[in-house]
Amino acid sequence: MQTEMRTKQIMKEMYAQLGISSEVYDFGHKIEESLKERFEKFDKTAEYNQMKVLLAMQKNKVAEAHFNTTTGYGYNDLGREIIEKVYADIFKSESAVVRSQFISGTHAISTCLFALLRPGDIMLSISGKPYDTLDTIIGFNDNPSSLKAFNIDYKQIDLIDNNFDYNNIKDILSNNKIKLIEIQRSKGYSTRESISIDKIEEVIKFIRSIDKEVIIMIDNCYCELVNKKEPIEVGADICVGSLIKNLGGAIASNGGYIVGRKDLINLCAERLNVPGQAKEVGPSMGQNKPILEGLYMAPMIVNNAIKTAIYTAYLFEKLGYNVSPKYNEERVDIVENIIFNNEEDLITYVKAIQANSKIDSNAIAMPSEMPGYDDKIIMASGSFTQGSSIELSCDGPLRSPYIAYQQGSISYKYGKIIVERAIEYLLNK
Repeated sequence: MQTEMRTKQIMKEMYAQLGISSEVYDFGHKIEESLKERFEKFDKTAEYNQMKVLLAMQKNKVAEAHFNTTTGYGYNDLGREIIEKVYADIFKSESAVVRSQFISGTHAISTCLFALLRPGDIMLSISGKPYDTLDTIIGFNDNPSSLKAFNIDYKQIDLIDNNFDYNNIKDILSNNKIKLIEIQRSKGYSTRESISIDKIEEVIKFIRSIDKEVIIMIDNCYCELVNKKEPIEVGADICVGSLIKNLGGAIASNGGYIVGRKDLINLCAERLNVPGQAKEVGPSMGQNKPILEGLYMAPMIVNNAIKTAIYTAYLFEKLGYNVSPKYNEERVDIVENIIFNNEEDLITYVKAIQANSKIDSNAIAMPSEMPGYDDKIIMASGSFTQGSSIELSCDGPLRSPYIAYQQGSISYKYGKIIVERAIEYLLNK
């Protein structure tokens, strides 16, 4: 007992060196103890997904030789080919294109849209307005390179009470020839809930009862490996995401993925490269090993991010803040919303996350203009990989209701410590 008490005292002293008071330490410890059962549920999901990744790697006989790099055209890049087979198996898809040449999830989505849509086609979003960075791609802003500039029309159906508007979906599908339906699972910079895999499955069955030909594309960013199923398994045609989020496991330094039907994947690969040269080209430039290693670590890393989100939710709930999702609600992605309702607290919290990050802790997070966004954004991301949101990061637009969108954490314990330190900033501002 004396040893235990001494250990606890030493921990408190170490926390104090970071500026975390004994009161906040004790408060956080009680929160953590009460979440053990909740955490166990996600440990089981992580184990399932780890097995899924391991079996895919073994099935495809991943070997050290696949770490080799290629340059130039990248012909006969065996590692790149194996990675795409592994991804296809994990997602239960016919094919995949997984490339370091993708700058971001937005880049992968844009590649997919321009690959599959032609002048005169109509794109329909049934999950409301997509993420801000798609505004220019779609053509909300005047841009000669947008879909709108190529005479590709866009329609939108907003969610109703965090669910799909089935009546409106039926009406539009029945009276228009829609080429592609886009569904964004994660909330983006909105106040809605993220969309569960069960809701995705239900709406896909409904769509197929009306139109069997329309392409159903899922923006899966932030959602990979949070649950046991992925969108292709419930009927989606194509699914898109980033490697500096969940599946990169905080090891992949860049890249994105597109998985789905073979014919659609080929079109996407040609759009990324050139017509007639699809998946056969693309140098790996030394990225095969980190992409494979990151994927292998991803189930555990995603689990740490989820635990950090749940801990943050419960901590802020106990302090009287409104959060989404709540600590005991269904998890769809790694994002936690903390609703501050005023600009000062939002800025204070994001600054605190940056000031206590492992990288660039001396930097001061400031609201600023960012490409692809209409509002000023304040962003904290003290990460090993620039912009990596599987590492602990926090950001939000300076607009009502002033929400901090927190995501990631390679290590749950690290996330817990930093959130507690940020609480001190709010209490003492």
